[in-house]
Amino acid sequence: MEDLKKVFAGKLLGIKAIKLQPNDPFTWASGWKSPFYCDNRKTLSFHDVRSFVKLELVHAILENFPEATAVAGVATGAIAQGMLVADELALPYAYVRPKPKDHGMKNQIEGELPAGAKVIVVEDLISTGGSSLKAVAALREAGFEVVGMVASYTYGFPVAEEAFREAGVKLVTLTDYEHVVEKALETGYIKETDVPMLHQWRKDPANWRK
Repeated sequence: MEDLKKVFAGKLLGIKAIKLQPNDPFTWASGWKSPFYCDNRKTLSFHDVRSFVKLELVHAILENFPEATAVAGVATGAIAQGMLVADELALPYAYVRPKPKDHGMKNQIEGELPAGAKVIVVEDLISTGGSSLKAVAALREAGFEVVGMVASYTYGFPVAEEAFREAGVKLVTLTDYEHVVEKALETGYIKETDVPMLHQWRKDPANWRK
């Protein structure tokens, strides 16, 4: 039986949430050139995939972070996924902005979590980990205990793995770069000759050039 990471990789490829274009690289918001693009927001548009993500994130939380008493989604990509997870677990929910609003209540954490809550953070995608860990920092600063983070996908960049180690945050993901490449090869989405270049990019994405 295929493992979860490979099954989910197939689902993401099936709805074209992941695009691999080794010969026509994307430009990320950071300015990085990338042969790889993942848009997990697409999972919200397909009921079967949406339900799969919700239930598997819930399973990941129950297995790895059973002590969680509240859920926080990272804006904007994981607001909906976090809400679905919190609803399934019947736990309080809030979402965390990248920075406080500049008007009104000037909130960074939107919603209300119980004092002293043990929070599991839900994210859709991990690249460098910067925005995800900013959300963790905001929750900690507000007095909450962050017990860990679950996410749909990670590129597994060394810079992100180091950042999570330094922040003391355990990360559990439904799938990752390795399983997506493996599934993409199996299905003929990419060729064997594309793989060395993809691996080279993953080692040093900030300086990669086609």
